Amino acid sequence: MSDMSNTKPETGAFFPRDRAWHAPALTPTYKTSVLRSPQKALLALDNTLSEITGPVFGHGMLGEQDDDLILNFAKPGESAIGERIIVHGRVLDERGCPVPGALLEFWQANAGGRYRHKKESYLAPLDPNFGGCGRTITDADGAYRFRTIKPGPYPWPNGPNDWRPAHIHFSVFGHGFAQRLITQMYFEGDPLIWRCPIVSTIPDRRAIELLIAPLDMANTIPMDARAYKFDIVLRGRRSTLFENRLEGN
Repeated sequence: MSDMSNTKPETGAFFPRDRAWHAPALTPTYKTSVLRSPQKALLALDNTLSEITGPVFGHGMLGEQDDDLILNFAKPGESAIGERIIVHGRVLDERGCPVPGALLEFWQANAGGRYRHKKESYLAPLDPNFGGCGRTITDADGAYRFRTIKPGPYPWPNGPNDWRPAHIHFSVFGHGFAQRLITQMYFEGDPLIWRCPIVSTIPDRRAIELLIAPLDMANTIPMDARAYKFDIVLRGRRSTLFENRLEGN
């Protein structure tokens, strides 16, 4: 594990969010957005000190199997059912710089497409050895890795026959609250991606393609698990930290 103790964090403000790159808040074909979307125009505010600084996470906060969803909910000697996979990648900022010490939390449905949640209504069975959530922290190069099973697709009551493609949810905390991100990762080759009403709210096809993790055979474990690569880009600083001064915008 890389040592990040000598890394000096940047303190400048973050680039403004490009809202044209994200899905609009109100999209009637995605029914839930009607109630969740803001009713008034958004206001652009400068970064406050609390948004620029913190939070700070260390590997000491992680449990031994937090990054292994195959085992972290399983009984001793047993494991989760499904296609075993490795998800890995890097967390970068808009300038391509690594974001070390970022906390990644992830959650997903099981191999049958069912979440372990008391309000889950899909008839697919629960896996008694799969909890569906975990977490990890990026290393000095912004890299992360975890092991899980490939989630299944599932129906949802948006339209008469709408299905969510297989996906994993990510929550990311970078070096400031302005770098907070919640997103979803999809899998290469899944035909349901292009039929999903939620995915269809994203206006730019390139943005959708960045949410699709390609199969990465170079990082598979033979006779065990395939691998998928998923890089995540957070908002970057508007200034670059040098040894004795800040330079930039």
